Amino acid sequence: MSAVTEVQNTTTEALAALLDGGEDALVTLVAGETRVAAHRAVLAAASPVFKAMFAHNMLEASCGQVSIDDVEGPVLRLLVAYTYTLQAPQLPDTAPQLLAAADKYGLSALKAACERQLILQLAVETAAATAVRAVRHSCPDATRAAVAFIKDHPQVMATRGWADAVLEYPQEVIEVSRMLGEPPAEASSATATGGGSTPNSDRQPRSGHSQTPAVAAPPPDDAAVSRFRSLSEEERGRRLREAAEKGVVEEVRALLAAGADVRARGGVWGTALHWAAGRGRTAVVRLLLSAASDPNARTLLGQTPLHFAAWYGHAEAAAALLQAGADRGVRTDKGNTPLDIARQCNHHQLVEMLTER
Repeated sequence: MSAVTEVQNTTTEALAALLDGGEDALVTLVAGETRVAAHRAVLAAASPVFKAMFAHNMLEASCGQVSIDDVEGPVLRLLVAYTYTLQAPQLPDTAPQLLAAADKYGLSALKAACERQLILQLAVETAAATAVRAVRHSCPDATRAAVAFIKDHPQVMATRGWADAVLEYPQEVIEVSRMLGEPPAEASSATATGGGSTPNSDRQPRSGHSQTPAVAAPPPDDAAVSRFRSLSEEERGRRLREAAEKGVVEEVRALLAAGADVRARGGVWGTALHWAAGRGRTAVVRLLLSAASDPNARTLLGQTPLHFAAWYGHAEAAAALLQAGADRGVRTDKGNTPLDIARQCNHHQLVEMLTER
């Protein structure tokens, strides 16, 4: 059964469930000044991320309002419209932002439609941004198309778009340069690696699978550390959570060296350690734990990083947390331990791990 067919079936069931949903069936999504009312059942049927949030009350649900970070108002409206219609909008200007939102909320069919639009829009001035975006959001077709386009149009590397990408997303530019078959000189100068290549042994895969970091990790890049120190404390915390979510070990290390606070919280997902555990970024989990992150830090609703690892089935991240002293008996505000959640989600390996004495 295709992903689209599965979503269509579950959405049909969700629409039927709205008949007796009552007032609690609605939730208001907020992005800046934009407010969009939607049915929880429809959002949960279309998006596994929304489903997880609602299942464990991981929202500001007590007031029926959810703040959606990093999504602009018009994009939020398109995102919600898609969950009801399952029709991707043909709006080229919003494809980049909508792709990022679709990736964040697990809307694979919408993400694929946006990826196709990005491929159709490839141009000299936008190819660098498209390549970086494709790498960041694990879009293999768009990545291959962008790399092929840049090979055919080498002037892309002389554009402002390429320069901006080097400064803002050096790791992604290194990856694109590797695929181009050229030494990543531009990216190396931006990250001050001091050589023609950058070690990749400690990088977290973008597929979501965990990877044990190298024993001898390279020191954080001085230029990156200096750049991060110039940011506000709030921005360093935000960047740390974002890097932890994506599993970019080098950026996490540089942010920690720049003084990013591992206790900084953002939204319903809590600290950077919550984000890393929830995404299964084991190398980042270990790095944050070595930087004195609290393995028992709790969100406003009582979830610890171990709860997040248990919900999403990340056994290796859970093992790292347990080794660091995570308390397997902590209960959320709903009364669930990590073991309870692992059982509910049928993560047998985690159930076995969490029941060991």
